[in-house]
Amino acid sequence: MTVAYWIAAGLLAAFYLYGGAVKVVRSREGLRPMMAWVDSTPMPAVRAVGVVEVLGAAGLVLPPLTGVAPWLALAAAVGFVVLQIGATAVHLRLGDRQVALNLTLLAAAALTAWLATAWL
Repeated sequence: MTVAYWIAAGLLAAFYLYGGAVKVVRSREGLRPMMAWVDSTPMPAVRAVGVVEVLGAAGLVLPPLTGVAPWLALAAAVGFVVLQIGATAVHLRLGDRQVALNLTLLAAAALTAWLATAWL
């Protein structure tokens, strides 16, 4: 179960680290080709989502790696589940029916949350 956690958490953390960093540093024009929802969202909120994603990625990896507060890995994974539920709702509200990536990330976060219970 430990190996499965590290595979799932590592892939999820890499995805969110990249995606979060992009949201933090790029302009609205730079984000628009990848994320049409940025047009209807204030940039401070987009930046906040990016920071949450970067911190969540760190939360998946650092607590189990260091042994300090390993329950934070479970909290980070559950946070990503909640994030993807919200992201799917935003896409559907804006009329974007292409939510396969969101549902895949939701499933991966749920799996990671379940695997993170091994640290408790």
